[in-house]
Amino acid sequence: MEIIFLLAELIPCLLIGYLLGRFKKDFSLTISRPLMNYGIPISLMGILLKSGLEFPLIQSAALALVAIGFLMTLLNCLPGIKNLIPNRSLQLGSAFGNTGYFGIPVSLALLPNHALIYSIGFDLGATLVIWSIGPILLTDPSKVLSSNRYWQNFIKAIFRSPAVKGLIGALIVHSSPWNEQLTALLWIPSRVVIVLALVIVGMRLSWLRKANLSRIKIQIASIKNALIMKLVGLPVIMLIISSAIRLPNVVREALVLQSAAPTAISVLLISQAASRDEEDATSLVVLSTIIALISIPAWLMILRL
Repeated sequence: MEIIFLLAELIPCLLIGYLLGRFKKDFSLTISRPLMNYGIPISLMGILLKSGLEFPLIQSAALALVAIGFLMTLLNCLPGIKNLIPNRSLQLGSAFGNTGYFGIPVSLALLPNHALIYSIGFDLGATLVIWSIGPILLTDPSKVLSSNRYWQNFIKAIFRSPAVKGLIGALIVHSSPWNEQLTALLWIPSRVVIVLALVIVGMRLSWLRKANLSRIKIQIASIKNALIMKLVGLPVIMLIISSAIRLPNVVREALVLQSAAPTAISVLLISQAASRDEEDATSLVVLSTIIALISIPAWLMILRL
């Protein structure tokens, strides 16, 4: 029943976004900037306050770092695996998922409310990592920024992250005397913003309009290993970790489903900024999002066997 509810929420939003992206090419930019700057932080504030600011947030962020760090180490240190995904953009895309725009709606649809804090913690951990190692991996060695300049850009990127803005806002509200009233007030706009975020993901799918069947086949062949690693490999790693340390079932489900989220749009943004492998990054974002509509329900069924 939860899977039907998830698809009933995801598919219409993605379809509306696709149609808007097809007929209004620049509309995504019109709404994505204010949504990123204001909407998503407000949404995360509401969700964090609803689920509670507690130790599990740090715990799940740390587990995200462990799983992603392990995968990135495999991709860069083991020759056999490294040769499967030599493209640095695809390596990033196989490790970092759209945990904010896609993963949190999945958690809201499939899991109880108290699982949200684990989903958000995973998102925070992944956000910090991708904005730290992403630019390094994709920067030409001859163009590496000076240490001071790099750390300035890194700190700016972190504080522009919707997840970090939402966390800071939630901490401020949580410490105020109007905590309960503001939490209740923020919950409804939190849900509305997540729907709008899914619409923006759908707009990105308008890439398919420009691609013919032969081009799509070529791109699938180019990114298939990264697709498998993102939608299967990383969730398996997280499942092994969470089972090994005997996490409660609901925590395990939250972390594995976040691990199974499709490739993050951040990967595409970093690729564009570095002018490297933009087409591969776009294909991975789009195709992993489509396949995730099937793979995430499949993961839920596996977790509940």
